[in-house]
Amino acid sequence: MPGLPQVSAKEAVMDSKAVRFSPEIEPLVRLLEKTSRTKLLEEVAQRIRQGTTYREVLTALLLAGVRNIQPRPVGFKFHAVLVVNSAHLASLNSPDADRWLPIFWALDYFKGSQARDVEEGDWMMAPVVEGKVPSAEKARREFEAAMDAWDEERTDRAITGLVRSVGAQEVFDLMCRYGARDFRDIGHKAIYVSNSWRTLQTIGWHHAEPVLRSLAYALLQHRGENPSKGNAEADLPGRHNLKALREIREDWPRGLLQPAASAELLTVLRQGSWKDASDLAVTLLNRGVSPKSLWDACFHHAAEMLMRIPGIITLHASTTINALHYAHQHTFRDETRRFLLLQAVSFLPLFRIRGGISKGILIDQFDPAEGHPGLEEVFAEVGHDRPAAAGLALAYLEKGGDSQAFIETAQRLIYLKGVDSHDYKFSSAILEDCRHLSPSFRNRYLAASTAWLQGTRRADSPIVARTREALS
Repeated sequence: MPGLPQVSAKEAVMDSKAVRFSPEIEPLVRLLEKTSRTKLLEEVAQRIRQGTTYREVLTALLLAGVRNIQPRPVGFKFHAVLVVNSAHLASLNSPDADRWLPIFWALDYFKGSQARDVEEGDWMMAPVVEGKVPSAEKARREFEAAMDAWDEERTDRAITGLVRSVGAQEVFDLMCRYGARDFRDIGHKAIYVSNSWRTLQTIGWHHAEPVLRSLAYALLQHRGENPSKGNAEADLPGRHNLKALREIREDWPRGLLQPAASAELLTVLRQGSWKDASDLAVTLLNRGVSPKSLWDACFHHAAEMLMRIPGIITLHASTTINALHYAHQHTFRDETRRFLLLQAVSFLPLFRIRGGISKGILIDQFDPAEGHPGLEEVFAEVGHDRPAAAGLALAYLEKGGDSQAFIETAQRLIYLKGVDSHDYKFSSAILEDCRHLSPSFRNRYLAASTAWLQGTRRADSPIVARTREALS
C-alpha cells in the first residue's frame, strides 16, 4: 500500500513466543510495534485518512503496550499502558479540532516505553498454555486461590479461564478487590484496574483476555518473601479492613452529608495512622454519615499533600484516590464497595508518611488572592508560582468565575503543553473528581490542583505541531 513502510517476509512472521490478537486488529498493532518513533505519527495519520477509526487506534495502542511492555514494576515504563485511558478522557474533553492530540502524544510515548523495555530485556507477553486453562466451573475458585497464594503461573491460567467464562462485571469486581489489597507500587495496581476496565468499556470486552492477563500479572508484583506467608506493612491495611468492613451497618450508603464529619476525618488523615483513619471511617459510617463525606475528606487530603510537597508520591495520592473512587462507584458487590472506601482512607496516611509530609498549607484555610483575577491571570502563574496560582484560582472560582471554563482551559493546556504521562493521569483524575465532590469542597480542590497543572508560560509540546502537520 502506498506510503506504508515496507515489511519483509521475516518481519511479517509473528514470533511464536508472543500472544496474538484478533485478525482485525493485529495488523494495526504490528504497525505500532514495528514503525520507528520518528515515523509512527505520520504512518498512523495516513491510516486515519484511509479510514482507520479512533476506536481502532485506541485499541491497537492499548494492546501494543500490553504485549510489549513488562507490567512490573507497575509504573515507570508501564505508564504507556496506564496512561491510555487518561489520554482517551482528554480526547473526549477536547474540541473536535484537537481530538487526536492526546492520542498521538500517547502513541509517541508508547514508542519511548517500548524502547526502554527492549533495553531492560525485551519482555513479551507469551501465548496462553491452552491445555492448562481451567474449566468454566472451576475458573473463579481457581483464580481466587491463585491470587491469594500469589502464584503467577496458576493465576495466568486462571484469569484466562475466568475471562472466557464469566461476565465482565464479575471479573471487574474481583480485580477491584485484588487491585486494592496492598499498598505496593504507590497505588499503581488500583490505577491499572480502573484504567484498563474503562478502556475496555470503550474498545470492547472481546479484547479483554490479554489485558486482564497483563493486569493479573501486575497485581502479583512484590519483592522478597511471598506476601501470603509474610506480614509486610503494605498488606496490613487490607487484612484489617477485610474484617473491619463487617462492622459497618447494612444501610451505610444512605447516610447524610456532614461537612463536620469530613473535617473530623481530614484531621486524622493529617496526623493519624492508617488504622486510626480506618477506625474513624467505620465509626462515621455507623454514625449515619454519608460515604460521600468520607470521599470529600479523601479528595481534599490528597490535594493538600500535593500542595505541600509537589512530587511523584503526592501526585499518586490523587490518582490512586481517583481510581479507588471510580471502582467504588462501579463495582456491584456491597462488600467490595466497603473495602475500597476503607482502603482509600487507609492508604492516605501511608502516602503522607512515605512522602515525608508533616506541616504545611491547609486546603480548607488558605486565602484567595485579592481582586477579581481572570483565567488568563490564573494560568499565567500555574507552573511558575504555585502558591500564587492556587490563591488566584481560588479567588477566580469563589468570586463568580466559571468552573467549567477553568476545567476546559486546564485540560486543553495539558495536551498542548504536557510532556509526561503524569500530566495526563493527574489532570484527567482531578478534573473528573471535582464533579464528585460536594459543592462546598469543589473550589478549593480545583485551586489546589494548580500544583500540577500546566500554565500558559510553558512552550507547546513538539508533538502538537508534528501531529497537526501529519493530520493536515
